[in-house]
Amino acid sequence: MPELPEVEALATDLRARLVGRTMRRVDVPSISALKTFDPSVDALRGTTVTAAGRRGKHLVLTVDSGLHLVIHLAHSGWVRWREASPRPTAGRGRGPLAARVVLEAPAGDGERGDGERGGDELGGDGFDLTEQATQKRLALHVVRHPEQVMSIATLGPEPLDAAFTEERFAAILAHAGRAQIKGVLRDQQRIAGIGNAYSDEILHAARMSPFHPASMPAADVQRLYAALRQVLGEAVERALSVSAASLKAEKRQGMRVHGRKGEACPVCGDTVRQVIYAESTFEYCATCQTGGKPLADRVLSRLGVRR
Repeated sequence: MPELPEVEALATDLRARLVGRTMRRVDVPSISALKTFDPSVDALRGTTVTAAGRRGKHLVLTVDSGLHLVIHLAHSGWVRWREASPRPTAGRGRGPLAARVVLEAPAGDGERGDGERGGDELGGDGFDLTEQATQKRLALHVVRHPEQVMSIATLGPEPLDAAFTEERFAAILAHAGRAQIKGVLRDQQRIAGIGNAYSDEILHAARMSPFHPASMPAADVQRLYAALRQVLGEAVERALSVSAASLKAEKRQGMRVHGRKGEACPVCGDTVRQVIYAESTFEYCATCQTGGKPLADRVLSRLGVRR
């Protein structure tokens, strides 16, 4: 799943490409992806993009009419920039294409003033939203304010913002009480943008068990807060240094334990272990994080995690 660093990099890439450009149209072949009906997605036609940003794991595109296109890529969604006119879609709900944004050509690019492109009604460049998964969870919202999207309205603070101090982090952990720290870090209503992969990396950097209670001594809070800021900050820097097409590969390469079951821990050399629960897994180093004790799989099924 794209998490804070990747979504931040996608937002930065889209900002450079989209701001000042006019939307010719937005097609939604996968009708289940569109979660709103008023305003209509057709209300974006002819509007100009004024901003592209991120909130949690959401992309937020703002247009000059005051509307916002909010995109949640879910587990396997992605943004694919398209330089040329698209081919016709195969039909609603077929294939990985969830939505397609077609742009007018920039001024002076040879287009007619009425938006026609040499008679090509298909349009020009833009981007596609794709989802390579059996269960389709990618979500699009056309809203007058991003807070009208429930998963944004209920988001916790951004962990890299200046306002996210160690004291605020400590208060969040204290409120979570005996809840396991792995689930607390992933809970979007407590802290925005951290998912399964980066919670693994943060806990490994902090040398802390995923089962550790969220309420912890001040020294542990300090260590975990420093690890959180460092891991996410460095991941954002790496993500911003590569092209959008390389983000998935860069994320995998930057991981120390997540997705590295059976490999050697880069810190101590012990074998990275995996726990399987529900529809997901997590990885950890027993020597670094649990005093050498392997963790049982069943315990994680009790983690309360909200998307």
